[in-house]
Amino acid sequence: MVHDIKKEGKFSYLEVGEGTPMIILHGLMGGLSNFNGVTEYFSKRGYKVLIPELPIYSMSLIKTNVKSFAKYLEQFIEFKQLDEVILLGNSLGGHIGLLHTKLYPQKVKALVITGSSGLYENAMGDGYPKRGDYEFIKKKSEDVFYDPKVATKEIVDEVFETVNDRNKLIKTLAIAKSAIRHNMAKDLPHMHTPTCIIWGKQDNVTPPNVAVEFHELLPDSDLYWIDECGHAPMMEHPNDFNDILEHWLQKRNF
Repeated sequence: MVHDIKKEGKFSYLEVGEGTPMIILHGLMGGLSNFNGVTEYFSKRGYKVLIPELPIYSMSLIKTNVKSFAKYLEQFIEFKQLDEVILLGNSLGGHIGLLHTKLYPQKVKALVITGSSGLYENAMGDGYPKRGDYEFIKKKSEDVFYDPKVATKEIVDEVFETVNDRNKLIKTLAIAKSAIRHNMAKDLPHMHTPTCIIWGKQDNVTPPNVAVEFHELLPDSDLYWIDECGHAPMMEHPNDFNDILEHWLQKRNF
C-alpha cells in the first residue's frame, strides 16, 4: 500500500476511503504501515480510514505522556471536523484510544483495542542497556510476534535506530513510564462505549490475562482471540483480524 501522507497544520496523516471515520492509532514502536491490511480492507467497505502520525518524538519531554497524546488526538478530530468516530489502537495506541474515550466519550462511537497497554505491559524489560547490540534488539523485536519472521529487517532496523538515538530513547522511556503510571483499572468500569477487544493468544507483551481483565472491567465489551498470534494481530493475521472486526462492526450496526 502506497498512500501519500498529508501534512496540514501540525498534523501528518494518511486518509483513505469515504464513509464512517475510523481512526487508527499506532503503537510506540509501530509505524503507519503496520495497519496496511486494515486500511486497505475497510477503506473499501464504507469507512474513511485515518492514521495520524503521533508526535511521539517531537513533543517536549514534559508533555511526552499518554494524556498529551489523547489531547493531540482530540485536536486532530476537531481539525478534521469529525464526529462519532471509531478508534482502533494497538499497544500504546490502544491506551491513547482508551484515555481519549474516557476524556471525550461523546466523540467516540466505538473503540477497538488490540494488545493495548493501560492495565499492564511487559515492554523491553531491562533491555535498553544493551541497545548497541543488534542481535539483542532483533531477538526483542521477534519476541513481539508468535512467528519471528514477521519481524522483518526493516522493522528491526527501525527499533534499533530508535533505541540508539538518545533523544528518542529518552522519549521512549518517558512514554513507557507514563503508560505504567496511567493505569486505567479504576476508569474502565465507568466507560460505556462499545469496545471490541482482539487479542493474540500468545501475546508476550500484554499477556492474555490482560485482555480478560479489560473484558471484565469494560461494561460493554466483546473479546475475540486469534491463535498463533503475538502482540500485533493486525500485522500477524490481518485477514483474521479484519474478519473479526467486520463481524463485530456489523453486529453492532457500526
